[in-house]
Amino acid sequence: MMSNMLLYWIWTCAYINCAGWALSAMHQLNARGWAGALLVWLAVLLVYHPKSAAQSAQQIRWQKFRRRFRRPLPLAFLALTTMAFLGGVLHPPDNYDAMAYRIPRILQWLAAGQWHWIHTTFPQINNRSCGIEWVSAPFIALLKSDRLLFLINSISFLFLPGLIFSVFTQLGMRRQVAWHWMWIVPTGYCYLLQAGSVANDLFGAPFALAAVGFALRAKVTGRRGEFFASILAAAVMTSAKSSSVPLGLPWAIAILPVLRLAMRWPVKTLSVCLLAVFASALPTIVLNQKFSSDWSGADLSRANTISDLAWRAGANTFLIPLQNLVPPVFPLAGAWNRGVERLMPPALSMHLHRVMAEREAAEFTLPQMQIEENAGLGFGVSLLVFTSFLAAKFRRQNQMRAPVNGGSAGQTLLRWSPVISLLALMTQYNLSDFCRILTPYYALLMPTILTGPGQEALVKKCWWRTLAFAVFAMAAGLLIVSPARPLFPIMTILQHEPGVPARIREVYTVYDQRNDAFAPVRAVLPPGLKVLGVVTPKDPETSLWRPFGSRQIMHVFPEDTGTDLKRRGVQYILVKGEVFGNWFRESLDAWLKRMDARVVKIIPLDLLAATGPADWYLVELR
Repeated sequence: MMSNMLLYWIWTCAYINCAGWALSAMHQLNARGWAGALLVWLAVLLVYHPKSAAQSAQQIRWQKFRRRFRRPLPLAFLALTTMAFLGGVLHPPDNYDAMAYRIPRILQWLAAGQWHWIHTTFPQINNRSCGIEWVSAPFIALLKSDRLLFLINSISFLFLPGLIFSVFTQLGMRRQVAWHWMWIVPTGYCYLLQAGSVANDLFGAPFALAAVGFALRAKVTGRRGEFFASILAAAVMTSAKSSSVPLGLPWAIAILPVLRLAMRWPVKTLSVCLLAVFASALPTIVLNQKFSSDWSGADLSRANTISDLAWRAGANTFLIPLQNLVPPVFPLAGAWNRGVERLMPPALSMHLHRVMAEREAAEFTLPQMQIEENAGLGFGVSLLVFTSFLAAKFRRQNQMRAPVNGGSAGQTLLRWSPVISLLALMTQYNLSDFCRILTPYYALLMPTILTGPGQEALVKKCWWRTLAFAVFAMAAGLLIVSPARPLFPIMTILQHEPGVPARIREVYTVYDQRNDAFAPVRAVLPPGLKVLGVVTPKDPETSLWRPFGSRQIMHVFPEDTGTDLKRRGVQYILVKGEVFGNWFRESLDAWLKRMDARVVKIIPLDLLAATGPADWYLVELR
């Protein structure tokens, strides 16, 4: 049943990606267009798989299902899954990137009835892959809400255990070892914290596994369904996040031996490949090249010397273990950050600041808590992986035994190919959230470590299982106190306990208000205002669109004039005060005079816990 559901998920996500581009081309990217597209897809499923739902229900062995979740590891996973889902149910979406550009770009497209290159100085709103945005678009178009978008990640999370077991065993891991890790790996913080979120890192992880897993299964079975699913999964993987494109290498190695199957069904294969093209990152790559002359959206065309690539790879080599082994709650983060800044040699600091785009990456800054915006695999799973590797490697009885599960040369090459993909990404990525970006990579990298001799005996050890449950306990604790979706009444505590530390109060309050952070602005807007100009480099503007469909937000350039804006229907502009003298090379008074405008209201907003409140100006063009 799980395999059938996964196939439906892959095909559905690929179809919705293609439908988004098709509706956009027809200028029908709206609620009516999406309703029609979804009805067509439902009709296709009913025609080609009329008995699939009934058959899937009959395949469920409920007694086996109940027995499985009586065992400790599956039961612990079920508890964490329930907690993550409950967080998504109780709390509205508040992921900063989603609020700042991923949901706003969908709203911009729906307002225009098509995808278009948005008038903005915020490049991410245009140049990022559209995979999760297209899957989210029907929710927003039909429901006029972002409240249920977390279900996309919840579904993705549920597929991880089965996919991990399938891929691990096909890459040479013993079944008993793979069975234990299939429940443990998803407790990585990058997976678990996003399971009830609208972040886009988790979304691509099951597709990366499915692309390789179905290719390997097709090699054994020769079935066209698995062959086609592998192609589509690889396509959606790239559309989910462009940083996953290097993972095309392990997929290519896995699919190469079964490409002969394409000759059995040439017409169907061609049709699936055409669907895969529009379900992949390729349309975004073409559009990026057309509108910005940068196909990647990440400025990979910048001049890079071999020295720059080496320095960047070296910095990321240090960041990966550092960010993954930091405790889930790290009160000493401030002392660490000050110590690194003080002790780092000036020459090293200069090189790192030159090749890394963010100060936090160049100075190896650590956060006080693992949150979905920065978390990688995390302390618990990372420590257990390395402990398992070292314990199995140095057990004397395993060293005396001939290695097992080494696999063929092709299997060994496939196991190591994600490492090559990782190295390629390490030479290019220069931001501080590198470990979060690696979310689709982690599971594919683990077989290189966990297929060695001795792992099967290790998972039977009492101390190892104790460590495994400690990993679950730490993950559960992090879910409970997560600022994005706390599972205890923190706001009630803050209201009745004045002695709560200011930093804790600030963080939880900002997250609690982020989904509708601009509500104070909407309260002072003129009734019925249809267009609002905004001057901001990157803030959670989704709130300004509420209720969805009631108004349109237009970004204002420093070079825009009052005449330009009036021609576009803009009379009121919301301006972040910090842009003057920084992004805008003039003072507020000079800009108001040039625009022939006046300040209507000054509104203080606290949008980021790290920066604190800032003044925003509601301006009216005369």
